[in-house]
Amino acid sequence: MRPFNLADILRPHILNITPYSSARDEYTGKEGVFLDANENPFGPVLSGNNALTTFNRYPDPYQSAIKERLAPIKQVRPTQIFLGNGSDEPIDLLVRATCRPGVDTMLTMPPTYGMYEVSAAINDIALTKVPLTPDFQVDTPAVLAAIAAKKPKIIWFCSPNNPSGNLLSQEAIRTVLETAADCLVVVDEAYIDFAEAGTSWVSRLDQYPNLVVLQTFSKAWGLAALRLGMCFASEEIIRVLNKIKPPYNIAAPTQQLALDALQLEPAKDRMVAKILHERTDLHEKLLTLPIVRRIYPSDANFLLVRFDEAKAVFDYLIDHQVIVRDRSRVILCDDCLRITVGTAEENNRLIDTLKQYRVSMATTF
Repeated sequence: MRPFNLADILRPHILNITPYSSARDEYTGKEGVFLDANENPFGPVLSGNNALTTFNRYPDPYQSAIKERLAPIKQVRPTQIFLGNGSDEPIDLLVRATCRPGVDTMLTMPPTYGMYEVSAAINDIALTKVPLTPDFQVDTPAVLAAIAAKKPKIIWFCSPNNPSGNLLSQEAIRTVLETAADCLVVVDEAYIDFAEAGTSWVSRLDQYPNLVVLQTFSKAWGLAALRLGMCFASEEIIRVLNKIKPPYNIAAPTQQLALDALQLEPAKDRMVAKILHERTDLHEKLLTLPIVRRIYPSDANFLLVRFDEAKAVFDYLIDHQVIVRDRSRVILCDDCLRITVGTAEENNRLIDTLKQYRVSMATTF
């Protein structure tokens, strides 16, 4: 197998681009008279009304404190971490770093997270799609054939997958990593905290230099409004992302709240345990409903459920202010709704509303 060489897949001009040099690149100290960044010296207008009183100063452009605290939790080096404005920022940066508009291609396996395709469209990158199998697993022979034929710059795995909820085959991902040495292989693990321990690919970064792993604070940590995503990769790949990112991409309040959250990992674990308990309970209750045809196995905080007449069920739920996601127009997801696991009260309201739907349909006919 030919060794991975990042320079071979980067857009040529990225190698020589000069990144924006912020004031905090030139002086990283915390003490001093700061007259270098054209900041307001008198402080924010929010002074006295908010716990954070340093809004007038630019935040750490590399979020060093978060990375130092996050690294032992994820068992990686701080230099293997990139933090973005949601996972969507590293997705976009990876595309822009490697794929030439109108020339290169990427590979996805639908049904999957929609931002890979959106980012491809924004950047004018051709997208090769190799559908998952009917049980939402990787069609490894078809993927390998597509890689050989299309030579994509990036291959996207979503595991646990969205919208199906299942972990993708570890063996399939390993085969692609070892076969496609001239591609970036990205494993998006937004829902990994809800899956079996030991299934994350973060621990294998040093083994596979072409591996990139995405995670997020939005799901298990309950911090979706902060828009903070994690990207783990080799130091070489992280240096490229730092080179092309906006200079101050993570706001100071987000950094502080993330630091606070990282001290509460046991609380996060307790919330995950509650969600997993509710997932099991919701699964069992849905199985009792005659309108439910199938519930797919889930390693995430949601269930993909096939209904009789899913669109009618979806509309009925909306009318009763129970909001789920209609995935029935997505490949392999005919008549499927994606249902996030809520609190016990929210899940019971869902079940009660679905029972009412069945009664209303029976009386209609």
